Amino acid sequence: MDFWQVLPVALALVLIIEGVLPFLSPASWREMLATVGRLDDRTIRKIGLGSMLAGLLLLYWVNG
Repeated sequence: MDFWQVLPVALALVLIIEGVLPFLSPASWREMLATVGRLDDRTIRKIGLGSMLAGLLLLYWVNG
């Protein structure tokens, strides 16, 4: 598959997965956002880096 065919599929899957928690439990989602809002920038960056690395490892594992 071509990159431009895979990209919209990947973005659609991200949106679906991101929408599951607010759909199933809006109160928990709201509490989670409030908690994240209280975190400092350094902690949020570490979480983002960990998420990106986990995604890269998953891609490597699936395509390797």
